[in-house]
Amino acid sequence: MSYVEPGDPGQLAATVRAAFQERYAAPATAVGRAPGRVNLIGEHTDYNAGLVLPVALPHATYAAWAPRTDGVLRVASRQQETVWEGRVDEIGPDTVDGWASYAAGVVWALREAGIDLAGGDLLVDGTVPLGAGLSSSAALECAVAVAVAPDVERRLLAAACIRAETEVAGAPTGGMDQYVALLAEPDHALLIDFASDETTQVPLELSGHTLLVTDTRVSHELTDGGYGSRRADCEEAARLLGVPTLREAALTAVETLEDERIRRRARHVVTEIERVTAVVDALGRSDWDTVGTLFLASHASMRDDFEISTPELDAAVAVAVEAGAVAARMTGGGFGGSSVALVPDERVEAAMRAIDATFVLEGFTPPAHLRAVPSAGATPV
Repeated sequence: MSYVEPGDPGQLAATVRAAFQERYAAPATAVGRAPGRVNLIGEHTDYNAGLVLPVALPHATYAAWAPRTDGVLRVASRQQETVWEGRVDEIGPDTVDGWASYAAGVVWALREAGIDLAGGDLLVDGTVPLGAGLSSSAALECAVAVAVAPDVERRLLAAACIRAETEVAGAPTGGMDQYVALLAEPDHALLIDFASDETTQVPLELSGHTLLVTDTRVSHELTDGGYGSRRADCEEAARLLGVPTLREAALTAVETLEDERIRRRARHVVTEIERVTAVVDALGRSDWDTVGTLFLASHASMRDDFEISTPELDAAVAVAVEAGAVAARMTGGGFGGSSVALVPDERVEAAMRAIDATFVLEGFTPPAHLRAVPSAGATPV
């Protein structure tokens, strides 16, 4: 079994400081740490003014930073030899390609928000699996944000990180990932209402259960078109229904939509928002049977109505339940990525072995697993 460890935060921070010193021949003045996340339920609901229920992972991205005064920004990673370099006053939409756009975009967005940044050097590293649907991009953005502007209010940092992702990196996401990366608390999920912009800390009493994440190793990109097309379908459904967003849509009205694809997309969003509320209630009662029913309904909705699952995700969910998980579903934006299962502690190893064996039999790429211990949000290290 391949198991992804989060690493020791102090050691990882020291490592990224040392790598910064080696790369730039000068010490870092700050290091920011920001977690990845796994969403318990509420997929593609954030940009529809709906509800989501993510938790922060112990796996995190680290960003070492030192300011400059010459208007130059340099961005590097421990995983790459090349360094992206540009002038801060020339950064903006469609000006930076690849992963560096997420980091440079944060500097741009903070400057747009009135924060005086005259350049700087960045180096990043981390343990959030890339392309796994666990929000490695938001972890990168938020780690940069708390390194560069540690004293700025967290919701303002979240807004800057969202602008970086949507306007500079060009990923049409809704903001869930940045909110949980910056606002999460240990042993809690974060209920986010995107209609009111309110957040609520939801205690997670897992009572002898483990949140097991399985990375199918089917990589996905939020900028490859599939995510954007689903968002466009939702916006078209809202337009046809005459409501500002699908948060205001009734299921009875959704079922009257003539276009089958648009109807199915909207049906997923409206029913998924209802499932978030129901899962919060069930978790408060430790009603695992209800949580399991809701997770499976969510997965079926994403597979059939929203069409964002994959054979690997379907297998991971089905086998986890067969192996003893009380609840399982795909998580994240879809088209690959990860599943999340709520598994009794004594069944975790058996569930991982069963999933691994099924992936071998099906000829899939071997998966990776991690334990999603609900963790704290971003902070300077």
